[in-house]
Amino acid sequence: MIRRALTNTGWLMGARGVNGVLSLAYLALATRSLGLAGFGQFILCVTFAQALVGFTSFQTWQAIVRWGQSKDNLPDATGFALALDGVTIVVGIIVAALILGFAGDWLPLPPELRLAAFGFTVVSLFSIRSTPTGILRLHDRYARAATADSTTSIVRVIGAGIVALVDPTITGFLLVWAAGEVATAAMYWTLARKTQPIFWKRISLRRIPGREKGAWNFVVGTALSAMVVIASRQLLVLLVGALGGAAIAGIYRVAMQVGEGLLKLAQALLKATYPELVRSPEAAREIAGRIIRIAIITGIASIALALLAGRWIIGIIAGEDFLSAYTPMILLAAAAAVELVGASLEALLVARGKAITNFLLRVVPTVIGLAVLGWLIDMHGVAGASMSVLGASLATVTGLYLANRKQERAG
Repeated sequence: MIRRALTNTGWLMGARGVNGVLSLAYLALATRSLGLAGFGQFILCVTFAQALVGFTSFQTWQAIVRWGQSKDNLPDATGFALALDGVTIVVGIIVAALILGFAGDWLPLPPELRLAAFGFTVVSLFSIRSTPTGILRLHDRYARAATADSTTSIVRVIGAGIVALVDPTITGFLLVWAAGEVATAAMYWTLARKTQPIFWKRISLRRIPGREKGAWNFVVGTALSAMVVIASRQLLVLLVGALGGAAIAGIYRVAMQVGEGLLKLAQALLKATYPELVRSPEAAREIAGRIIRIAIITGIASIALALLAGRWIIGIIAGEDFLSAYTPMILLAAAAAVELVGASLEALLVARGKAITNFLLRVVPTVIGLAVLGWLIDMHGVAGASMSVLGASLATVTGLYLANRKQERAG
């Protein structure tokens, strides 16, 4: 079980590593083609879509892993996930239209870009892939998931290269990013269908909740926890843009892209270890313990790399205009390292059925961080936003550790 968890983690980390390298390539093409202000506006469009999808979507992959272990339950678990995805698409489109149509100057998106941002948001909503991700995780098809994940970066690198040469505009890059989303979703669904039937006829919001006690609490809890992560990342970029302007948002996004590579590894750890913790609760503590030790070593090494080579990396990728992202990058790398250590603790707590507890441990530090964001930006500029993220991560992971200790003593 532990070997399988580590193997699955290896596949996901390998995919994240490849995507990380490719993401630096398309980041370089976008920053150098659009410039400081143009890149900032582009990032605000992309971030709006990512934030809205995050706020309206459910973590349906966890529902499939939790209730799809039995062959008898699998069709209904898949149908439940598909129904939740449908709710996300409908609600997301309505909310995006209302915000972009009626938002005033408080939304840091120029009026001439709002239609393009809406189009990209709609594409992103139809490209959600949590359900096929859950199907692949359930059947331990991590190599297939890694292949699907790499599609986004490959399409973006090729497309960004073409756009940089032919049409270096914000709209051009948005079309490339949209193509990446569609291609990745198509790849995920193709591989998921090869793994198991999709059970389209079993779509229902009532079958699983009707026989699984606490189903809605679990679904809402995992969704709310993901929303908090979105709030502390994507929403933070929008707030930085609103408070400091598009150029400042662009600098912060570069710091995120370079400094938060570990956060993607943390998400990979959560996805790799959660199925094993559900299948083998008796071995959960040992599995989580080994993963945490690996995470600590990886996190320390990554922070050291950011300190030693971060300024050079930013200069090579984005250019001298973005060198002020160095200090925020260090802080965000530290926050991501903390989240990497906490990923297994989070998976362990959710596997024990404490999704609401996990949400509360995330939402309180995040709300406090967002509340003091304006003051931190006034005092420290872009670095202030990164301080908010680091403080929230430290508080959350400390809470996760204490909550798991409490569960162990109670159990």
